[in-house]
Amino acid sequence: MDIATLIPQFGNTLFTLLAFVVALSIIVAIHEYGHYIVGRWSGIKADVFSLGFGPVLFSRVDRHGTKWQVAALPLGGYVKFRGDADAASAQSDQDSLNAMSAAERRSTMAGAPLWARTLTVAAGPAFNFVLAMVIFTALFLTRGVTSEPLTVGELRPSPSVQELQQGDVLLSIAGQDVPNFDDSAALPHLWLRCRRRMTSIIVFVAMAMKSS
Repeated sequence: MDIATLIPQFGNTLFTLLAFVVALSIIVAIHEYGHYIVGRWSGIKADVFSLGFGPVLFSRVDRHGTKWQVAALPLGGYVKFRGDADAASAQSDQDSLNAMSAAERRSTMAGAPLWARTLTVAAGPAFNFVLAMVIFTALFLTRGVTSEPLTVGELRPSPSVQELQQGDVLLSIAGQDVPNFDDSAALPHLWLRCRRRMTSIIVFVAMAMKSS
């Protein structure tokens, strides 16, 4: 096996993995930021905002008391709200909750009212949905909608003389112009023509069956 032939494949694989990690990090960051910011607006404080898991590579504490950190394994992320026993917010730390006053318990996920918890939980998927809308809108504005004319693709062997070649653009068939499928004004005429042909076929079949 020639090692030189594996280098381009390895480079493509490495680029794919890098692109996957970057895309996943962006999606996770937007998702978790939705939980964080809506929770903060709802009065729920976050202790940790982490991008990645495992050993912490970089961290800082903002003026709201939230620790922002980047971990070594970029395969996800989490927001640990005040009063949570773990990063998944699946259980509450009862010992710390019992030591809090009523006002302090209001700033935890467990002590917040139902509407605040509902908005905080739903904010992550909602932010991802908005992200998808922004990305597709930007693509449509910058690249437009891909459209191709009616083009000859695969040609199969035929006993008759074949004048068409692969890649030819069909402009007309039997003297009739090929409709432009990208033109919305031409679609009603195309539908009317197809409906008339289908009606003629149905009438012909019915007359044939009646005569037989």
